[in-house]
Amino acid sequence: MATHRRPRHRSLGGNTARTAATLALAGAATATAFEGVGHAEPQPTPAQVRTRVDTLYREAESATEKYNGAKEKADAAQRRLNTLHDETARRQDRLNTARDALGTYAAAQYRDGTIAPTWQLALSGDPDRYLDGAALAERVGDQQAGAVSRVRAQLREIEQLRGAARVELKSLRARQAELKRQKKTVTTKLHEAQRLLNRLTPKERKKVTGTAPAHAGRTGHTAKTARPVRAHAPGNGTAGSGTAKATGTPAASSSRAAAAVAYAYRKLGSPYVWGATGPNAFDCSGLVQAAYRSAGISLPRTTYAQINAGRRVSRSQLRPGDLVFFYSGVSHVGLYIGNGKMIHAPNPSAPVRVAPISQMPFAGATRVA
Repeated sequence: MATHRRPRHRSLGGNTARTAATLALAGAATATAFEGVGHAEPQPTPAQVRTRVDTLYREAESATEKYNGAKEKADAAQRRLNTLHDETARRQDRLNTARDALGTYAAAQYRDGTIAPTWQLALSGDPDRYLDGAALAERVGDQQAGAVSRVRAQLREIEQLRGAARVELKSLRARQAELKRQKKTVTTKLHEAQRLLNRLTPKERKKVTGTAPAHAGRTGHTAKTARPVRAHAPGNGTAGSGTAKATGTPAASSSRAAAAVAYAYRKLGSPYVWGATGPNAFDCSGLVQAAYRSAGISLPRTTYAQINAGRRVSRSQLRPGDLVFFYSGVSHVGLYIGNGKMIHAPNPSAPVRVAPISQMPFAGATRVA
């Protein structure tokens, strides 16, 4: 009988072991090297950062205007819902008073022993059963029949109000969902822009954002530089007319337009905060809205609506106080101040400031006062 033996494993020793170890180490080093190359993120140049950040800010601003519009509609829906709830509560109080009056009459009949089964139905807490008591009006006098009819009408009105409130609540929830989506879009893009800026040196970041340390707006330097182009309405004082003539700047179209420009000057240096309408922080449409609100004119909240809020004017016809819009999607707005310049709220990396309107693609202009 043949003997079956297990084959003997040869141990790695000498040159064989050294060769295997060398190959293993070389393979690990090669894999590590390739892994490092494959996942290394090249450092973008300041010019590339600027291009990307500008794009992110434009996209964020477009989403901000959509957020502003959705918020405006959500707020309106909430007000309508509150009104419906208030009116329902008032109608319910009147209904309760009417039912109490009917109950008093029914109680008197009960004491007299003449209460009918339909009155028992009327006194129940179930409105549907109460309305189904069609024979009720036939068993009481004319006065009580009229009261019953009014109660039934009030019940129908209350149900209609509740139905309208349910529709309004559905609309409100849809607006709130839209707000949440747009808010996420805005914050995501702004965070990405900030992440890119954080990778730059202070000098590079200043070059990308164009924000100078001395640009405090309210400290005096920026305001003094911009003040000669300040708009004044005709007849608003000899100083104003003289300033306009001296600088070649046309006067504002009205005293309200001049007041809006004056407000914008006072807000130079204020921070950009998306969704803000003042008094200490603004987004682009929020600044324009606040400026004209201070002058007694109510403007819509978004750039898309603001461009249709007044009379369109051409670029060559611009006067201080006109609203100037930019980009094909009309996602940015500023307040024209004359000499080809505007005051606007640019983005989170730059405060409210004076800028040339040639800085961005011009989309149109509107005169609201």
